[in-house]
Amino acid sequence: MFRGELAKFGLDDAQITLCEKFYRLVTEQNRVMNLTAITAPEEFAIKHIIDSLSAWDEKFFQGAQTLADVGTGAGFPAIPLKIFKPHLKLCLIDSLAKRTEFLKKVVAELELDSVEIFHGRAEELARQKIFREQFDIVTSRAVARLNILAEYCLPFVKVGGNFIALKGKNFREELDEARAAIKILGGGEIFVREIKLPILEEARAVIYVGKKKSTPDKYPRRESSIRKIKLGMRN
Repeated sequence: MFRGELAKFGLDDAQITLCEKFYRLVTEQNRVMNLTAITAPEEFAIKHIIDSLSAWDEKFFQGAQTLADVGTGAGFPAIPLKIFKPHLKLCLIDSLAKRTEFLKKVVAELELDSVEIFHGRAEELARQKIFREQFDIVTSRAVARLNILAEYCLPFVKVGGNFIALKGKNFREELDEARAAIKILGGGEIFVREIKLPILEEARAVIYVGKKKSTPDKYPRRESSIRKIKLGMRN
């Protein structure tokens, strides 16, 4: 069933084998640290791998070489996207050292090249020259509400690049809440693509935000400040 679901999405045998190895690594590590509540093979294939791959859209990835995944956790959506499109150069960012150590093991076991892993907080790393506005694509999945996520992620995106957020059933509400912040942070055109995953009833969406201009130097702030003073309301 695992292989069948991934084959339907268009992965070849070699890619599916890598996804199976990834699944085993995540579920084995999950016994000693909390990476995911989803461990059944079919559910993992749909809710983690296919959901991650739903971020792919040729229109937004065309010409993209570099991808940063903010709050990557166990490697979603970046690792499935790398398996699907091996040319991508990944930067995986997470604030928990145990997760970044696990990701180093994943990269080694799957023999993935052009992958860098960084332990740190997005609001601190985004202020460093080596990260700020350096990436064609910046992804994030289920990390925070979109207004907070935009402030974490847009500073990493090159002007002309795209920020991609994978969101659940509240995506419309979150987008309405985040529109003013996205504009202040340098975001431009917003495109929303609703998706339907096999066996799941609830609505999901991938939100694409183009980077129109540079993010002002004072952003990103810490999450406590973002929550206290929302951009576009008081700033």
